[in-house]
Amino acid sequence: MPYRYPAILLLVTVVWGLTFPVLKIATGLLSGVEITTLRFCIAAVCMLPFVRGVSVSAWRDGLLLGSLALFSMAAQAYGLQFIASNRSAFLTSLNVLMVPLLGLLLGAKPRWLIFIAAALACLGIGLMSYEGEAHLWADAATLLAALAYAVYTIGMSARAPRHRAVQLATAQVCCMALMGLVWMALDSGVERITRLPQVVDAQVLGGLVFLGAIASAATFFLQALSQTHVSAEQAAIIYAMEPVFAALFGWVFLAEQMSAMAQIGAVIVVFAVVLSQRPDRQAPPPEAPGAPAP
Repeated sequence: MPYRYPAILLLVTVVWGLTFPVLKIATGLLSGVEITTLRFCIAAVCMLPFVRGVSVSAWRDGLLLGSLALFSMAAQAYGLQFIASNRSAFLTSLNVLMVPLLGLLLGAKPRWLIFIAAALACLGIGLMSYEGEAHLWADAATLLAALAYAVYTIGMSARAPRHRAVQLATAQVCCMALMGLVWMALDSGVERITRLPQVVDAQVLGGLVFLGAIASAATFFLQALSQTHVSAEQAAIIYAMEPVFAALFGWVFLAEQMSAMAQIGAVIVVFAVVLSQRPDRQAPPPEAPGAPAP
């Protein structure tokens, strides 16, 4: 079935879009570090059956990749404390554009489309911020989260072929949970941690289970499975739909609204992301960066 794996990635993108309103609700009670740590502790429990047999090299690469992903998600959750979930999603989507831009710094041949896409992305963000919705520190944290995830994407493309996908995903999730626990202990303090069972209500607990079991453990596996059959460009275009789904779910669950100016800016950001992934006609198509099937 030629559309099976693109459809799976589209489902992953829908799940990612739903995480933004879920995270937004959780930030009412928990900090970004607390949400991210609890999320990956739940994900680690789901991945425990696969821990046995994970190689030392997979643990090493999982630690490196997990550090980048943990920082990215904690920074994103911090930003969601101050800005709307749809705005966070569109800013986060810029990681797809940052990947080829970082490639230029690493010696890749520059393409003129990249510079056009970067200019359009800046224009789109400017339009989204025009009516005063911007929050300096939250926007900066979200953009930093996008940058960290772009570095993560490049690292994943380089290291995934060395391991079985399920082993690398397990190593990442478990390392993220352990690092998160240390970070949360330093950031929140023992007294705050002991009060978390009283702080977390049923709605937030359900959201954390969704974030850990579905939006982390399950999507890590589905990504690794599908991206062995889908090109990098096709996957990136599918992922560009994430902020669209986030805006839809933000409207449905949080009654978030976007002004006409912000909507135009959001469309420009998505267009810039897709444009940045358009292949060079003179260059051979790159291979998909996916990992071996688990």
